[in-house]
Amino acid sequence: MTGKPAFDFPEKDSIPAEFAIIESVEQREYLVNGEIRIWQGPVADVFSPIYLKLDGVLTQARIGSQPVLDRHAALEAMNAAIGAYDEGRGEWATMRVKDRIDCMVRFARAMKEKREEVVKLLMWEIGKTLADSRKEFDRTIDYIFETIDALKSLDRDSSRIQKVQGVYAQIRRGPLGVALCMGPYNYPLNETYCSLIPALLMGNSVVFKPAKYGVLLHRPLLEAFRDSFPKGVINVIYGEGAETSGTLMQSGKIDVLSFIGTSKVANILKKQHPYPNRLRAALGLEAKNPAIIMPDADMELAVEECITGSLSYNGQRCTALKMIFVHEDVVEQFMDKYQRRLKTLKSGMPWEDQVVLTPLPEKGKTEFLKELIDDACSKGARIMNEGGGEVLKSFLYPAVLYPVNSEMRIYHEEQFGPVVPVVSFNDVSQPIDYMVNSNFGQQVSIFSTNPDVIAHLVDPLVNQVCRVNINSQCQRGPDVFPFNGRKDSAEGTLSVSDALRVFSIRTLVAVKQSSLNDKILAEILEERKSTFLRTDYIL
Repeated sequence: MTGKPAFDFPEKDSIPAEFAIIESVEQREYLVNGEIRIWQGPVADVFSPIYLKLDGVLTQARIGSQPVLDRHAALEAMNAAIGAYDEGRGEWATMRVKDRIDCMVRFARAMKEKREEVVKLLMWEIGKTLADSRKEFDRTIDYIFETIDALKSLDRDSSRIQKVQGVYAQIRRGPLGVALCMGPYNYPLNETYCSLIPALLMGNSVVFKPAKYGVLLHRPLLEAFRDSFPKGVINVIYGEGAETSGTLMQSGKIDVLSFIGTSKVANILKKQHPYPNRLRAALGLEAKNPAIIMPDADMELAVEECITGSLSYNGQRCTALKMIFVHEDVVEQFMDKYQRRLKTLKSGMPWEDQVVLTPLPEKGKTEFLKELIDDACSKGARIMNEGGGEVLKSFLYPAVLYPVNSEMRIYHEEQFGPVVPVVSFNDVSQPIDYMVNSNFGQQVSIFSTNPDVIAHLVDPLVNQVCRVNINSQCQRGPDVFPFNGRKDSAEGTLSVSDALRVFSIRTLVAVKQSSLNDKILAEILEERKSTFLRTDYIL
């Protein structure tokens, strides 16, 4: 292909002052048992996906360092969580729901004060645009308060004493124990806290390990964690997975694993636990979400949704559209409009106005994507857009591949980046068969203006994936909707309300009716002697 995308890395002195990192972030702090400790061991450099021109030479920006804890430090964090839970007798586990909510509100208020600091680190650590970084932060704050509202509703629903066959019972949800929470690099704040927050609110103690990329942005929040929760309830560790999270899983003392990443890593972690029947897991894994463009689709709408769906945050989302099936009658029209729209997307640095395409944070990612592109081209595909697949250090300009077939790696493997495979079909059974035979089953997008066509597709597809989107891209939100998947795409369901259930278990107190028991129950309730057995609730 000829032509070069309009992209270049900046001179160091050209970066606007409000977005520049003046001093590198040399982190040695980690949080254990209510103390911010200083790590005296090894650290690892943290490099940005952004390169800077220094005397005409592109040099990858080093933005700081992070502590590389060993297994002993990780076990200290876990033991602090175990001590805080204290076999269900700990302060946090037995605390009134209202008091746990008060602690979480205190944290959210403290977190808000760190917004600009966290947003800046989101841009520099993972290359997320300024607009999306701000959105991720604000959405996380909203999620905290939405989860609090859902917990209040759950508490109200659980406040009733039931009487069945002469037995009084109160059914509530109780904590599971110690949770290990590990988030992804693409949404290191929002996706991580979507499990961390409900795990805490339900009374669990937590060990939190940030993703490989997007680590330093949690540093500004360590004090907020320390000051908002009882000691040992939340512990934050860093380091290599095998040395830290692997060690914790092997101990057999982790009750809940919350992990967002690849199924390969998730399987390794789960297999390391010596008591698998005791382990509850909430997993968000890979996806290969397809779009199906029918011949009667509103083409302007389909193209716009597919552009956003495939290239928002450079396609680095589990919910991204990673395969586009287009009916052969309209494939030329779709390809023409898609390429025209792609040309309007601005490439550049995360802080630039209207920028969409930015550098990729994952080490070796451009090489991996080039392998997928080269493999497809060697088996009959072409790069359809000008400059597609061109690389400058950590930046890869999107490559639209067509025609793609089942012999190519891109047909089966999740690219998690700006490579857009397009397949033409003449029978809708082809994309359906693709989904049936896929290892993944998260979502699908259907584009059509015919209610009969849509209805005919919806009925089989809801049994292959967990969300069918009609005339819109695949996505997670709104957060009140269930977010899950079939096959290797997920385990458990996350949403504002579902996550509260994932990190808890139904527990009840039963009292057989008798004059003595009636008196005992009445006294406990009237004098509010128990935090579990009670009929009051939060408005």
